[in-house]
Amino acid sequence: MQAEVSPAAHPQGTTIEMRDLFFNTPARRKFLKTEQTEYRHLEEVVKRLALSRFDLHFQLSNNNRVVHQLKPAETEAMRERRVASLLGSGFVEQSIHLDIRAEASGLRLWGWIGLPTYSRSQADQQYFFVNGRVIRDKLVTHAIRQAYADVLFGGRHPCYVLYLELDPALVDVNVHPTKHEVRFREGRLVHDFIFRSVHRVIADQRPKDLQSPTEPSLTLDPSVQPQSQSFDQQRMILPQSPSASAASGQTDFGAYIQRSTPSFSAGDVRAQVSGYSQLHPKDIGVAESPVHDFSALAPQDLPPMGFALAQLHGIYILAQNAQGLVLVDMHAAHERIVYERMKGSWEQDGIRRQPLLVPVSLNVSESEAEIALEQSEAFERLGFVVERLGQESLSIREVPVALAKSDVSLLVRDVLSDMRTYGNSRRIEESINELLATMACHGSVRANRQLSAPEMNGLLRDMEATERSGQCNHGRPTWIQLSISELDKLFLRGQ
Repeated sequence: MQAEVSPAAHPQGTTIEMRDLFFNTPARRKFLKTEQTEYRHLEEVVKRLALSRFDLHFQLSNNNRVVHQLKPAETEAMRERRVASLLGSGFVEQSIHLDIRAEASGLRLWGWIGLPTYSRSQADQQYFFVNGRVIRDKLVTHAIRQAYADVLFGGRHPCYVLYLELDPALVDVNVHPTKHEVRFREGRLVHDFIFRSVHRVIADQRPKDLQSPTEPSLTLDPSVQPQSQSFDQQRMILPQSPSASAASGQTDFGAYIQRSTPSFSAGDVRAQVSGYSQLHPKDIGVAESPVHDFSALAPQDLPPMGFALAQLHGIYILAQNAQGLVLVDMHAAHERIVYERMKGSWEQDGIRRQPLLVPVSLNVSESEAEIALEQSEAFERLGFVVERLGQESLSIREVPVALAKSDVSLLVRDVLSDMRTYGNSRRIEESINELLATMACHGSVRANRQLSAPEMNGLLRDMEATERSGQCNHGRPTWIQLSISELDKLFLRGQ
């Protein structure tokens, strides 16, 4: 019986069905991985499509089992649910939503970036879209990596789902067969916009965000004196006093507590380049926050990090805030505070140059020599005086004081390479920051230092006012929050 062919309606959408892929080329079957590995590759393709088009419905089935059922996402909450279903709920919970526009250049960057503490050992959760097209571009990766430079462990990779929107005439998508790479007409503008946007959002994350902006700020009367400890009245009186610290033979950490600004200058920092071990915590200073009886305060009146309860094993500070219990690694927190103050002092004072007794000659390519000549002003701002001697040679006559003992020729080569590839370079700033980070680590309060109540509360107040205070200079978290509900679960309360 001959089959009859008649029109049949297809449901709305696109159905892709693949059969006998290797019927004509059976040799290629040998290069296939395991079934699970090939399925993960296919799932990754669906993930990229689903993240690029929130307005479409996607369904992925494997072995007659529905793996992903993604309905159109029209609202912000629905988009977050789709991202959570594809990347895991942990990503959405540990990410920051951003939406930044540059009206002058017509650029817009929006999406989600993971917190520095939510990093991964591999770059497997990095999705970047340009006008809806997923790409993996070196310029974009470099900009985002630089934005995370101060807050990530070595070898760790940030997580993000970001969308860049710009005039299609300013980007060329036909530079690679797979369309995964693009070329921007204003590459330096795009690089700086991505870097500054992500960098600013990360820097703004500090403990102040625990408190709603509409909640009243706390103003305490410094004349209030601590009263006797009473668990019934829930008064927070810490057991350690400045006199006890002095009696234990340790330097009086409270002697400098009233200074709210650092007592060193960039010149002092440079003087400590070769001997930062002499930099003592008392030369840095934290803001004053005396002990108070705040039993009558409403929870919403507490500062974001709350008030210190006690010190645990000379390492951690226990504090109570409106949400519950806060645990602070005092060395990591103070290290970040000192580091940010040193950077601010350095930037305010500027980068001072030191002339070399014998200029360093450097052989480079002709294109790199031309870049050095074109970017001579940029080199001077970074503390270098670089002159062109010939078509393929340069002379380094002045270098930053802080980097006088480093390999300046290698550093200049790296800077030239970055300028040729990305249009600018932050290698010199990063080298100086590494030096300041080391000094801050050695100049911060150490473990087993017994702190008094004002000292601990002063550290908490400084954390609330310091950028990136959620991570130390090495990327470790400085504090964690345990809510009342989490504490109740630990003790099976209400069950």
